[in-house]
Amino acid sequence: MSLGCRIAKRGRAVPTDMIEQFRPLPVANVSDVMSRMSAGGADLRPMHAGGVLAGPALTVKTRPGDNLMIHKAIDMAAPGDIIVVDAGGVLTNAMIGELMLAHATKRGVGGFVIYGAVRDVAVIRAQHVPVYAVGITHRGPYKDGPGEINFPIAIEGMVIEPGDLMLGDDDGVLCVPYDQTETVLVAARAKQAAEEKQMAATLAGTSDRSYIDKTLAKIGCEMP
Repeated sequence: MSLGCRIAKRGRAVPTDMIEQFRPLPVANVSDVMSRMSAGGADLRPMHAGGVLAGPALTVKTRPGDNLMIHKAIDMAAPGDIIVVDAGGVLTNAMIGELMLAHATKRGVGGFVIYGAVRDVAVIRAQHVPVYAVGITHRGPYKDGPGEINFPIAIEGMVIEPGDLMLGDDDGVLCVPYDQTETVLVAARAKQAAEEKQMAATLAGTSDRSYIDKTLAKIGCEMP
């Protein structure tokens, strides 16, 4: 097996029942309970009409401007898989477009995270298969390789291993490590419950705001 040009079988994937428990939770709340230390970068934005991204990662690392390995990943994907592509963040060539998206949708792919560019954006924006990307260009890709499938990748410091849980909503994309999903789920549910309680207090006009002045006093801020 050659480093930089290799394909592996995925040995594990976060189970469907765990994915469905995460699906209704805001990505922001999951991020908060992960100490706000994991993110795919502010440039990675939703391109689709709307809908939550949630599923196991099928990872791809490709030479910038080349999508041969993405084609192969689509053919390998199980229904619900999220194809996560480290294309170097380069925007000179589109990594996927209308035809690839149609093929992926037919195969039941759960979504794409592309650290690179896409094209045929009018089509992407009109449908609900989640597609996240950094930018847009009309220039098509090459199909020469090399690349890797089902090996660890990183996007803006966010490490993604094959089978990890990928989440995405209007706020962006997050990876939850496979072996931490249960712990993060419990904490995220508690965070969501706390925020719902806080919102109820806010709407009722009973929210406790004393922590603001306490914090300002603690840091020595002069106040009237």
